[in-house]
Amino acid sequence: MSQPHEGDNSTQRLPVIEQNPDPAAAGAPGLDQSVSAADYDAAPVLAAGEGGKAGRFWSVRRIPAGLLALAVLAAAGLLLYDIAAVRAHRSAMRWRIGLADWLADHPVDDVAVLAGAGAVALLGAWLIVLAVTPGLRGILPMRRESAAVRAGLDRAAAALVLRDRAMEVAGIQSVRVRMGRTRVVVRALSHFRELDDVRADLDAALGSGIRELGLAGPPGLAVHVSRPVRKG
Repeated sequence: MSQPHEGDNSTQRLPVIEQNPDPAAAGAPGLDQSVSAADYDAAPVLAAGEGGKAGRFWSVRRIPAGLLALAVLAAAGLLLYDIAAVRAHRSAMRWRIGLADWLADHPVDDVAVLAGAGAVALLGAWLIVLAVTPGLRGILPMRRESAAVRAGLDRAAAALVLRDRAMEVAGIQSVRVRMGRTRVVVRALSHFRELDDVRADLDAALGSGIRELGLAGPPGLAVHVSRPVRKG
C-alpha cells in the first residue's frame, strides 16, 4: 500500500496538487507547493489471505436493558396488584379508573392519543435498533489467529499510534488523525521539504502502521499534507 508497484494488488496514487503562484505566500523560498493529498482504498493494506476475519464486538446494552426491565416490572406488578384487588372484591385503583374514563372520552384520532402512540412507537423502534446493532463503535476488532481468542483495539489508541508514526516523518510539524472503521483520514502540516516527498513518506509510515495494528478489517487511508498558515 505504501509504495506503488506493478501487479493486480497495486494501488494507483492520485495526488491532488495546488500551486501557489506567489512563492513568498507559501511560507519559505522555493517551497511554492501548498497542498498534496492522496486517497487509497483499504484492499492493498494487507496481502490476500493474511489474517482472519472477526466480527464487531456487541454491546450488552446494560443501561437500556435495565431501564426497560424495571419499567416492565413496575407496570406489570402494579397491574397485577390492581387485578388481584378487584378479584378480592375491592375497588380498582384510582389511576386505572381515571385512565379508563379518559380513554372513554377521547377517540382514537384524538391528538393526545396519537401523540402517546407515536411516542411509544418511537421508543419501540429505538429498542429494536439497539437490539439489532452491535454498538461499541469505539472498539476495532483485530485479526483472529485463534478461534478461542478475540481481541479489540480502542479507536482513540489506534489513532494515537498512527499519529506517533506520522510525527516521525521528517518535515512534519503537526498531525491530526481521524480513525474510522473503514477509513483513516490524516491531515498534516509540513514546514519544510517538498509536500509530495513528505506525503510519500507518510504513505509508507502509515501503511506500515495500519498493517502492524493487526485489524481484522483494515481501513483505507487518506493523507492530506499542507503548509502551515502564516500569521500576520
